[in-house]
Amino acid sequence: MNLRKRSSENLALPSGASPEDTPERRSRDAKCIKYSWFLLPLLLGGLLVLALHPTWVVNPFSATSIIIGAAIIGMIWGLLQFLVIARIPIRSTSVDEGSSLVSGANDEATTQRLIEIYEAIYEGAESFLKAEYTVCAYFIVVFSAVIFVLVSWGTGWDFARGLFTAVSFVLGAGTSIVSGYLGMKVAVFSNVRTTVSAQKPGWTACFNVAFRAGAVMGFSLCGLGILMLYLTALAFRVHYPVAEDWIYLTESLTGYGLGGSSIAMFGRVGGGIYTKAADVGADLVGKVVHGIPEDDPRNPATIADNVGDNVGDVAGMGSDLFGSFAEATCAALVIGSSIGLTGGWDAMVFPIIVSAVGIAVCLVCSFLATHIFPVKTEAGVENALKLQLISTTVLMIPAVYGAAVGFLPPSFELNAAVGIDKTLTLSPWEAAVCVIMGAVGGLVIGLLTEYFTSHSYKPVREVANSCKTGAATNIIYGIALGYKSVIIPVIVLALVIYGSFTLCDMYGVALAAIGFLSNLATGLTIDVYGPVCDNAGGIAEMAELDPAVREKTDALDAAGNTTAAIGKGFAIGSAALVSLALFGAFVTRIRHSSDDTLFSNGVNMLEPLTFAFLIIGGMIPFAFAAMTMKSVGEAAMAMVVEVQRQFDEKPHLLDANPTERPDYDACIAISTKASLREMVPPGIMVMGTPLLTGIFFGVTAVSGLLVGSLIASVQLAISMSNSGGAWDNAKKYIEKASPDSELKGKGSDIHKAAVVGDTVGDPFKDTSGPALNIVMKLMAVLALVFADTFYAVNAGRGVFNLS
Repeated sequence: MNLRKRSSENLALPSGASPEDTPERRSRDAKCIKYSWFLLPLLLGGLLVLALHPTWVVNPFSATSIIIGAAIIGMIWGLLQFLVIARIPIRSTSVDEGSSLVSGANDEATTQRLIEIYEAIYEGAESFLKAEYTVCAYFIVVFSAVIFVLVSWGTGWDFARGLFTAVSFVLGAGTSIVSGYLGMKVAVFSNVRTTVSAQKPGWTACFNVAFRAGAVMGFSLCGLGILMLYLTALAFRVHYPVAEDWIYLTESLTGYGLGGSSIAMFGRVGGGIYTKAADVGADLVGKVVHGIPEDDPRNPATIADNVGDNVGDVAGMGSDLFGSFAEATCAALVIGSSIGLTGGWDAMVFPIIVSAVGIAVCLVCSFLATHIFPVKTEAGVENALKLQLISTTVLMIPAVYGAAVGFLPPSFELNAAVGIDKTLTLSPWEAAVCVIMGAVGGLVIGLLTEYFTSHSYKPVREVANSCKTGAATNIIYGIALGYKSVIIPVIVLALVIYGSFTLCDMYGVALAAIGFLSNLATGLTIDVYGPVCDNAGGIAEMAELDPAVREKTDALDAAGNTTAAIGKGFAIGSAALVSLALFGAFVTRIRHSSDDTLFSNGVNMLEPLTFAFLIIGGMIPFAFAAMTMKSVGEAAMAMVVEVQRQFDEKPHLLDANPTERPDYDACIAISTKASLREMVPPGIMVMGTPLLTGIFFGVTAVSGLLVGSLIASVQLAISMSNSGGAWDNAKKYIEKASPDSELKGKGSDIHKAAVVGDTVGDPFKDTSGPALNIVMKLMAVLALVFADTFYAVNAGRGVFNLS
């Protein structure tokens, strides 16, 4: 086998050394462990703040104590989960051995192949992220300078606000990069160990490894995000100690959300193009044309495909959800800054307290999957993951109510988003209900997403049956399913928006967005679990492990696909509410800058300029989707040509026991170059459109642009993500069928039609669809950051002075 040949060339072992102790593998593992200790100085810094902060000495149950304490606990828990995974050596054993995971027998040749594949995926992911983040670093330097200049100018040359906004932007971008990079490290470190664990009898060991890998990402990211945001707020409070000035503090913090969302844009688009170019290329040439299995080591694109799972689905998703958290929190703080006048600091930072409480709830519920109800059967995998979502949502209800009663005063005042000198008097239960509505609404949307994307239910089975008449009917059914799946989630979102706005005005909408993300640690855990299992199955196939191992990892991955679709539902729903909350914060900020001369009675959508840009805003998501889909198509075409070239020039690659080795590096280079080149134009369009609109056409045009983008993005994102997920699971449903059944099973013409649908759906669900979340959020948060700048141009009428 080609992998054996490469192993003997590149992984020659010292005399007496065991395969798992190669210097190369130890170096890879040492780097992953070293990066995990990166969290240590942050933990010490948080403890130092607690020790020195006066509220900790007076009241250990103050907001500062709860927030920083929860962040530290989250990061420690993530580190502990990583250390548990690190105890598992890369050591292959036969599937019927009952030996311990940490001291089993060793199949030397198979272990060598596992190590080689692990290193190839590691190096590919490492090189791509370094190249991507190098581009991002240049962007951060340039755009932070733009923020400093424009915000300072827009606020009457208030250099403090310009500097603070630029600093928070850099911190948000840096935190997003660190989150994505650490997530990739942990995923690559864990996927091969999931493969090894799948060789053991039962389901508990392999499930727990993948689940703990997700927990490392979920808890570390949440802890890190909360800690960095709150420490930044405390630092800015030194300059703005008076409650009347906290509006400027919260406005400066909006840069944090912009930084996180900007990096998420590059991570989602770049990573999505990378992974889907490789995936589509590998599927079309390998499975459809030559009939070789998925992740077969003879396919030159298979390593690039597995690398893409880590840089797109792990690093990209991590940055995306971190951006949602940062933006939702910043929007709630801006809208609710007036709460500090009557309720004090602890009441104003209530949105961050909700996220801190969420870490504790998710940590407690994680024991349900690993200890209380461990996975023992294939059916138990999906149930365990769904139980995580349901249990965290249910437990958040009393936890949020307790936090609201404990940290909000019995009554507090809030400036209304619409109306001159209109002040609302609110109570803790109203704020709690808004958060709870968001949390429950997110769960409902998630479960609806499962119904439309899981092959356990009728919609996906209908798509699978449509493959009997070819790929065309499969495509038609899949697109129709996506459109149909939009109806109920949009109604749920509408109910949540109406209810939360009725209770607490626009602040209630921001709290509902926080509620959607209140169990973010669990959501991220499940999201990362899927790619880890997917990679584990690919490694099992490439290492030629027992077919029973691949069957087990496929079952884990199938559950991961369904729960990943649920996670996308959460992400889209939260993005819609976050975008609306950011729009409310934008209106609030313009009212403050204009002394209520603008938007005091709301935004009039019937104004010609506003309505015109409402239509333009609705076009932006379609233009963005077209750009990203075409980018995937162009990169996939190059990948198809390269893979077919290698098959033509090396005909023995397709032999059962090939004597030639594929050039994996050529395919990795194609994906890398394409993603780095193609991720820039969509980012420029999304970020440049609101900036140029505000400067040249004014704030009323920006209002229309944001609303139009929000309405179109949420519909398109839901339909694309669910269509892609349905096509994927329809293919898996057919693959599970026997050759004697109506669906004929793997290798049949029906299966080939399903593969075509799955291939079309790849960029739907993993590139364009998820990235639309960022489109609506990024445009809104950018408008919020530059609101004062827009108003400074002809009192908000823009350079053209059209209003």
